[in-house]
Formats: sequence, C-alpha cells, structure tokens
Amino acid sequence: MANVNVTFSIPEKLREEMGQFADVNWSRTATELLEEKIKRLRVLKRLEKLLEGSKMTDEDVERIASKVKEGIAKRHGL
Repeated sequence: MANVNVTFSIPEKLREEMGQFADVNWSRTATELLEEKIKRLRVLKRLEKLLEGSKMTDEDVERIASKVKEGIAKRHGL
C-alpha cells in the first residue's frame, strides 16, 4: 500500500511540546491514532445500523452501559 502525504494544522503549543520528544515518530503516531479512530467509527456505524428502529430509551442504554462497566471492572479486579 502506497503512502500519501497529508498536511493538517495543530496548535503551536502542541507542536512545541512535540518538539520535546524528537525520538517519537509523529507520523506513525498520527497514523495509529487515525486507524484507531476509524475502527471506533466503524463500530459506531454498525451499532447505529443495528439499532435502527429500536425502542430502547436513553435510560435503557444507561442501565445496560452501567452493567457492562460493572462487569468489566469485576473481571479486571477494579
């Protein structure tokens, strides 16, 4: 797969802070972050498709999310 160059703007202060870590491959770091963001967006898109026409309320979602968080915490001893 060929690489392409992309230019984007960041705050000057962030660029200054990045300069303190010259050993970091910022291009690779940005690529990894973008890949992770795309993975998450794909999951959200699939979830939205699954939930089309759902009768779940926001309260239902909050209750399920709370149970999931409790289960994860228990599994990891938190």
